[in-house]
Amino acid sequence: MTSRPAQTPRKAALYLLNQVLVERRLVSELTAQGALERLDPADRARAQRLAMDTLRGLERADKLLAKHLKKAPPLAVRNILRLAAVELAQGGDAHGVVNEAVTLTGANKRIQTMKGMVNAVLRKVAETAVEDWAKQRAPRLPRWLRDPLVDCYGPEEVARMEQAHFAGAPLDISAKADAQAVCDALGGELMPTGSVRLAEAGQVSALPGFQPGDWWVQDAAAALPAKVLSAQPGETVLDMCAAPGGKTMQLAAAGADVTALDISAPRMARVQENLTRTGLSAHLVTGDALEHTGQYDAILLDAPCSATGTIRRHPDLPQAKDGSDFWQLFELQARMLDHALSLLKPGGRLVYATCSLLPDEGEVQIDEALARHPGLRTDPDALDLPGIDPAWRTEEGGLRLLPSYWRKQGGMDGFYIACLRKD
Repeated sequence: MTSRPAQTPRKAALYLLNQVLVERRLVSELTAQGALERLDPADRARAQRLAMDTLRGLERADKLLAKHLKKAPPLAVRNILRLAAVELAQGGDAHGVVNEAVTLTGANKRIQTMKGMVNAVLRKVAETAVEDWAKQRAPRLPRWLRDPLVDCYGPEEVARMEQAHFAGAPLDISAKADAQAVCDALGGELMPTGSVRLAEAGQVSALPGFQPGDWWVQDAAAALPAKVLSAQPGETVLDMCAAPGGKTMQLAAAGADVTALDISAPRMARVQENLTRTGLSAHLVTGDALEHTGQYDAILLDAPCSATGTIRRHPDLPQAKDGSDFWQLFELQARMLDHALSLLKPGGRLVYATCSLLPDEGEVQIDEALARHPGLRTDPDALDLPGIDPAWRTEEGGLRLLPSYWRKQGGMDGFYIACLRKD
């Protein structure tokens, strides 16, 4: 029996790249299914970083390569070239990068005759890759997403978003108790809204305070919906789409009686792991949110959405998706919002949130919910929190957050947040 070829970070990164660009699969799905399990942790991180950097820089990589290609090669070859071009542009060792690109080409019977071309092209690219890379603009979003965003926000703002996407994202942390103490222990930056930001994190589980459960990873924008809800000790609170648990932990840390609900059993297991590590507690329910019953003082609905606000962290998303199925999400959000309101006690409050840049998943959902439900109103006062810029407020009474905000400090995820009250 022949042994399987040795797995390397570059080979694994190429697999991820092909799965995204050919099969239209998301990296998060692939890694959850064990795509990188044959690598040790350091190589696993390197493979994922290589793939993500290539996806972020596809436009730049293609321009570097185009100067040396008479015609576009097959996609399997192009992805090998792209991966290598990005690593060369980052100052990678030309000998090692080019040799492994040739090896990867030769290992694929369908393209192995193109080894010589791959070698010749990449040696030319290597000569000026760093300089050529730096001269180019931030890569643009695909037209299916860029065009509607330009219609909403204008070309200048979308260009700023693209710069934020290309820059990637620092690591943000929510503290269980004393954010300043966590910030001091980690040598981070305390953001205006209370999150702790680390420019260079390394291995998260090795950082001070992780094992004792003093904090958890959560983008600064993603931490705001629970802050807007402002759960009080003893209140019954439903976290309606709870996994992976960041918001559940925020609500539990506030002293609320929290029910965490999610349809995915594996993801709920992760919520339990996070609660156990942080010494917090919540009642976990695995099930369909649309079938859940009960009455609550407050509800947090971070609804399933396009996740277009998270492209800083997930550059695979605009490449794997084309927006054609988003209308199903819009319909689901409206149904979930209506059902959540039926679970709210009179006088209760509901925070609706999506990590999306599309108004159809934010402002439009709230406008339409207000029209459907007499006696429902937004509560702009709930948005009066430290660090909230008045310019983020929207006409219907919510918050619109964009990746380009906090540009000098590293941006934030795109989000929409609104607090609703039921008379």
